[in-house]
Amino acid sequence: MSAQNTDCLTLIPARMEATRLPGKPLREINGEPMIIHVWRRAVEADIGPVIVATDHQEIASAIEAVGGKACLTRSDHASGSDRIYEALLKSDEAGKYSKIINLQGDLPTLDPALVKQCAALLDEPAVDVSTLAVEIADEAEKTNPNVVKMVGSPLTPTHHRALYFTRATAPTGQGPLYHHIGIYGYQRDSLKRFIALPPSPLEQREKLEQLRALEAGLRIDVAIVNTHPLGVDTEADLEKARALLAE
Repeated sequence: MSAQNTDCLTLIPARMEATRLPGKPLREINGEPMIIHVWRRAVEADIGPVIVATDHQEIASAIEAVGGKACLTRSDHASGSDRIYEALLKSDEAGKYSKIINLQGDLPTLDPALVKQCAALLDEPAVDVSTLAVEIADEAEKTNPNVVKMVGSPLTPTHHRALYFTRATAPTGQGPLYHHIGIYGYQRDSLKRFIALPPSPLEQREKLEQLRALEAGLRIDVAIVNTHPLGVDTEADLEKARALLAE
């Protein structure tokens, strides 16, 4: 898919004040800041322009130094969704792009195909939000509250409609469990609606922002994929990413 023929814009939120790994976007992985690795993978997905939305000039300068685009945002946003929406309004005042990808800035080992799969679900106009999940293979992950599970109704074996997201072990009974991957696609109008919503009761209880969308009646579709990108949240994760990308 040519970037010149798409109405999809990928935005990567990146902030410096990560609690567990301060300065995370600029932490070095094999000679380059982590945010550049993520940006490159988003570009390789080839679904349209990529912009890093950041509150820090040093991050913006790092992206611009390799030929990328960055948008400076406020530093007081409560979430990455709020940050990308500010960047969207600043970067695309004319409303050219109708599909928006929110790609986390801490996925340096990301397979670009995952970004394409997330975007493809938005080809159905009735889908407000798209995201990804992978079947859980590790038994320990099934009961780990840090592993968010997607509970969905299968439309096809690789395409579900999300009914719920939870840190609990769900659903019960025989059958696969799915680990949610926090990459999101939005119809532009759905993102606007989502950002305007107040935090919802289940969102606050589970600490999962996507439940706000479900509680408001937004449709979330999920592509079932076969790989899970490494999210870098700790020094140990950073070392894993360095080892993987050195191979």
